[in-house]
Amino acid sequence: MPGRQKFVAVVDDDPSMSKAIHHLLSALDFRVETLDSAEALLASSAVNEADCLVLDVHLGSTSGLELRRQLALSGSTIPVIFMTAYDDEQTRREAAAAGCVAYLPKPFQAHVLVEAITKATG
Repeated sequence: MPGRQKFVAVVDDDPSMSKAIHHLLSALDFRVETLDSAEALLASSAVNEADCLVLDVHLGSTSGLELRRQLALSGSTIPVIFMTAYDDEQTRREAAAAGCVAYLPKPFQAHVLVEAITKATG
């Protein structure tokens, strides 16, 4: 009997990146919800149901890092993968301190994201 379909919520304000990740993960039989802001995630059921979050570091009003901190303070243990187009040492340190399971500088290869999600949802 096959396992339960894993649910991944992706938060990125870049529509083309969200669409590409959605297509990739859907083709691999993940259930995927894409959202364009931290606020949209917090208002959705995905915040409580997802097996893994893929968060862009640089979002609009609330960064992915701040979103992760808010979730941790509320008791959330959902694994988080950060992705960013603005990679630097400070951001990597902040992502590690926020408790991410993977940190992916953009652009990244599809298999790197899939491996990170597979590890996170183990």
